Amino acid sequence: MKRVRILHIITRLILGGAQETAMLTAEKLDSSKYEVELLAGPQTGSEGSLIEEVHKRNVSLTILPELVREVNPIKDLIALLKLYRFIKIGNYRLVHTHSSKAGILGRLAARLAGVPVIVHTVHGWSFHDFMPPITRRMYIILEKLCAPFTNAYIIVTQRDLPKGISAGISQPDKYHLIRSAIPLDEFNPEQHHRHTIREELGVPQGAPVVGNVGRFSLQKNPLEWVKVAGIINRALPECYFLLVGDGPLRSQVESAIREEGLSGKIILTGLRRDAARMMAAMDVFLLTSLWEGLPRVVPQAMLMELPLVATSIDGTAEAIQEGITGYLASPGDLNALAEKCLLLLRNPGKRKEMGFAARQYALKEFDLQRMISQTEQLYDQLLSVQTGK
Repeated sequence: MKRVRILHIITRLILGGAQETAMLTAEKLDSSKYEVELLAGPQTGSEGSLIEEVHKRNVSLTILPELVREVNPIKDLIALLKLYRFIKIGNYRLVHTHSSKAGILGRLAARLAGVPVIVHTVHGWSFHDFMPPITRRMYIILEKLCAPFTNAYIIVTQRDLPKGISAGISQPDKYHLIRSAIPLDEFNPEQHHRHTIREELGVPQGAPVVGNVGRFSLQKNPLEWVKVAGIINRALPECYFLLVGDGPLRSQVESAIREEGLSGKIILTGLRRDAARMMAAMDVFLLTSLWEGLPRVVPQAMLMELPLVATSIDGTAEAIQEGITGYLASPGDLNALAEKCLLLLRNPGKRKEMGFAARQYALKEFDLQRMISQTEQLYDQLLSVQTGK
């Protein structure tokens, strides 16, 4: 039987949830049924790169130099034309796009090339309330432009469905909920030695630790994270804090740490590829994001038996069960976030109870094989309808 040729397109292969989902999907799809390739732009940055890992996983990868994150009319036009030619020559039967820029250009090119099935994963909509209204409107218009020839939308959180419908982007029956999964074996607290990891990081063994893994960007809101840490530190001076990651706000984060008097109490690890080991050193996972799809660090922290305290936004609020696997607070309510962290830090029994419940939930909802199986079922259904087989 001839294999179905599939192309996944994403703007850039930085360390991130959308990128890992695209990579894992391309790698894990049934190779006896599908011939899968991945195309991405060249940019990486302070967040780190997945390009080497894609190669290690033996995923066929093409880098398109003109596919860049920033709006650039000349490069965008060249990227569109090159994508069209690449897709046309490749004779792909299904094109699956991820992220906003690749989602627009990739779907337009696939349409022009006559691809029978076009799928787009919404890893959080490209438009949100923290961008200028004219920019938000532009993204909505572009999404509506692509909607008529998008055969299916994959959403990673149910909350993105009403957002898309209210913006006039396609019909409800085109939306399919498929969680972005986590390799379960990589996030198992029993595989990591907390004592050794804390020793490496310079954290006192008995000290409570609040942590986070993520990009230092406006979306992830690390400056307010540091402010919450300051409130916690004033109430519980023995507490330590662990920030894993890097990004464009690195220098501002360092300034905020000094302003809060937390030098020596907040450990900045920089980019790490061992998120599970870093989480093993934590007691509470704190997330202060302003907008999200469903951040992968949420199920990752759950699998590591960490209770979560987070802003009640989008997929985060959907994944965290209030009072069972964690606590939620409104974005910007720094005192509430700090109070919930302190409640858990002062109550080891509650932390253990919530951490256990969190892991059980994540084992069920974020299994990698489940994501691959659901994706294959969707592909087969769409290909059957569009090709008449």
